Amino acid sequence: MPEASALPIATASRRLSVAPMMDWTDRHYRRFIRLLAPRALLYTEMVVADAILRGDRARLLDFDAAEQPLALQLGGSVPSTLAAAARIGEDWGHAEINLNVGCPSERVQSATFGACLMARPALVAECVAAMRAAVRIPVTVKCRIGIDDEDRYEFLEAFVDAVAATGCDTFIVHARKAILAGLTPRQNRDIPPLRYETVYRLKAARPALSIIINGGIRDEPAVSRHLQHVDGVMVGREAYHHPYFMAALDRLAWPDPVAPAPEPAELVEALRPYVERSLARGERLHAITRHVLGLYAHRPGARAFRRVISELAPAPGAGFAVLEAAVAAAEGRPRFRLSARAGPDGGDLMTSRI
Repeated sequence: MPEASALPIATASRRLSVAPMMDWTDRHYRRFIRLLAPRALLYTEMVVADAILRGDRARLLDFDAAEQPLALQLGGSVPSTLAAAARIGEDWGHAEINLNVGCPSERVQSATFGACLMARPALVAECVAAMRAAVRIPVTVKCRIGIDDEDRYEFLEAFVDAVAATGCDTFIVHARKAILAGLTPRQNRDIPPLRYETVYRLKAARPALSIIINGGIRDEPAVSRHLQHVDGVMVGREAYHHPYFMAALDRLAWPDPVAPAPEPAELVEALRPYVERSLARGERLHAITRHVLGLYAHRPGARAFRRVISELAPAPGAGFAVLEAAVAAAEGRPRFRLSARAGPDGGDLMTSRI
C-alpha cells in the first residue's frame, strides 16, 4: 500500500497534467517527473478493472507518496466491475478515477472499452454513475472528439451531455478522432488531424464543465493559447521525451513563483533515495533509468548521458553509481571507471572512483 492517503484535487491543479501512457507512465517515471513538475496532476498507465479484482494489486496500484496528486486510469465497460476497481483504487490512495474512452487499439476494442465506447454513451454513463456511487474522489472521463465517421461536433456534445448527466464534471478530450479500423494506435496519434477548435467550442457551450485539452501539445506558446480557451492541458509524449518541458509548463501554468527546476545533476541526486529503495526491493536499475534518458535533451552531453545509461544500466548488479557516471560523462567530468565482469549470476557491474 502507498505511504499517504489520497490528496484532494483542486480545479487549479488540472491546469497541467501528464497523460496516461502505456509502458511509459509507470511509478518510476512518475516519481522522476514529479521532481520537475511539482504541481502537475499525474496519471497511471491504464489498468484494466478486471485485473485489479483478480490480479496482483500491489504491482498494479502501488505508488510512492511523492507522486501525489495521482489519478488512476481504468479500462473497462462493466459498471459493477469498474465500481469495485474504483473503490479499491480509492482505498489504495489514488486521488481520482479516470475512465479510458479514448484508446483505439484493437486489443482494447476487443474487450469493449477504450474509444469504441464513444458509440455507447448510455453505457459510459452507467459505468461512470456506478463508479461515482462507489467512491468519494472525483471520477473523470478521457475521450476523443469522435470516432470513425462520427466526428461532428454534435456527436461529441451529445456524448459529453449523456455522461455529465451522472454528475461527472471533468472531461479530458484528445483533439483528434479515433479511427477504429485500419490505423494502429501510433497512427491514431498522428494521422487524424488535430481540431482544437472543437474542444474550445465544447468548453464555450458547457462552461460549467472542466474541459482539459490533449493531443499534439509540444511548446509553451501552444499551452498559453490553450489555457485561454479551456481549463487545462494534458501533455503526452513531449513530457516523456523532454522532461524539462514539464518543468517549464509547471511554472507557466501557475502564476505564483516557485523555486527554479533542479539541474540534471541535482535531480539525479534527489532520486538517489528512491532508486536505492527500489533496488533494495529487487527492482532492476534499467526499469528506472529507461525513463530518464531524456534528462539532458537539448543540452550538451545528452548523447554521453544516454550512452552510459543504455550500456550499463541493464547489467546485473547495476546500481546508483551508473547514474552518477552518466551525469559525470554528460558534464565532461568523468569520475568513474566502469567495467563488466563475470560473476556468480553471469555478470556484474563494477564501478570505482578515479
